[in-house]
Amino acid sequence: MSVTPFSVALWIELLAAGLGGLQGALFAAGERHRRIDVLGVIVIGLAVSLGGSLLRDIVLNQPPVVVWMNWYLLVAGASAVLGMALQPAFARADWLITVLDAVVMGLFGAIGASKALSLGVGEAGALVVGVIGAIGGGMLRDVITNRPISFLHVGTLYAVAAGAGAGTLILLAELGTPIAIAGLVCVVVTTSVRLAAVRFGWSFPEQRPLPARRPKAPGSPRTPADPARRSRPGVAAGSDVFSEPGTD
Repeated sequence: MSVTPFSVALWIELLAAGLGGLQGALFAAGERHRRIDVLGVIVIGLAVSLGGSLLRDIVLNQPPVVVWMNWYLLVAGASAVLGMALQPAFARADWLITVLDAVVMGLFGAIGASKALSLGVGEAGALVVGVIGAIGGGMLRDVITNRPISFLHVGTLYAVAAGAGAGTLILLAELGTPIAIAGLVCVVVTTSVRLAAVRFGWSFPEQRPLPARRPKAPGSPRTPADPARRSRPGVAAGSDVFSEPGTD
């Protein structure tokens, strides 16, 4: 099966990079107790914005696109500074940013999965690459800031949304669907699952073992007596003493 990578116009990719830089700045604003300086805000913005694409290309053993082309770095860094300066205004647009973030997740997931398929990666590997491309920025952010990796904890199905979209693209590509249509469906599926999870608070349950069967404690009720025994004349219920009729 020959697959060409899903692609969009450069301005859309740069818009996605700018959104990632803004999200990095808003994240840094929530960590004021850690006294992150301006350079730290820019680094976090670059990580959130370009981390997924960087990790995707490293896994695929390809030259990182975000390093070879200047515009990605410049846009992401400038957006991080802008987000830091105008943080109160952007914080009020939280829901809009969440929607755009879900769309960007689907976009990067489609690019990652289709690029993996075009290089001959198997379906399972392409799914993993698609998820890495979609959420790799958040992973790299957590590593840089020494925080627990967010998608490994109970949350609103961040990685699941990316996997659902990338899996849909792979399935459609296997069925011969044009990659442009499959990529758009991937974006729609990822966005829908992500926003529904945020809106309704969907999440996986926290890990727990299966309940073990407890042994009976001493003094627990005995098994009911044999019905045949209870039916014999002269035998009290639950008694082991036999008496002849008429001897009481």
